[in-house]
Amino acid sequence: MALNRKDLGLLALRGAVGGVLIAHGTQKLFGWFGGGGLDGTAKAMEAMGFHPARQSALAAGLGEAGGGAMLLVGLATPAAGAVVAGTMAGAVAVHAPAGFFVMSGGYEYPAFLGATGLALGLAGPGRYSVDHLTGHAFDQPWVGALAFVASAASAYGVVARRRHAVRLAEERAAVEADTQEGAGLS
Repeated sequence: MALNRKDLGLLALRGAVGGVLIAHGTQKLFGWFGGGGLDGTAKAMEAMGFHPARQSALAAGLGEAGGGAMLLVGLATPAAGAVVAGTMAGAVAVHAPAGFFVMSGGYEYPAFLGATGLALGLAGPGRYSVDHLTGHAFDQPWVGALAFVASAASAYGVVARRRHAVRLAEERAAVEADTQEGAGLS
């Protein structure tokens, strides 16, 4: 059997993106690679407006590490791509106010990871994958459709809930600022 360039390219892309996502997810879950672990990530998630914070931290860590691992080995690739795209949608929402470029804190990097997960989920894993070894049992069109619909709905719900929490926090801060200004005039 001759090596196929397209399948090697998909393997390389799955390995690179999957590896990066696994690293980021294990930072969140276990504190590896200088990460905050679940407790530190939960505190950060709460500060970013994700509630409940601990469950949000766990979901983000599992979405990154689990989706990345599934992409890496090419298992249930449509579902893995959907999980990665949905997880990165939450990260994009956090970084969007800073603009596009990562140098200014923007959403460039999570958008790239999410788009790559989406593309791999749509393209499939290639020949060098667990999906191929299992006869594509979990790499079916209905799996992809269901996973992408569920991921999009979940991401929308999480981002909308976060947006609402951030808006409420901003309104509370404005009221407190007005109250403090008014107290100094008396």
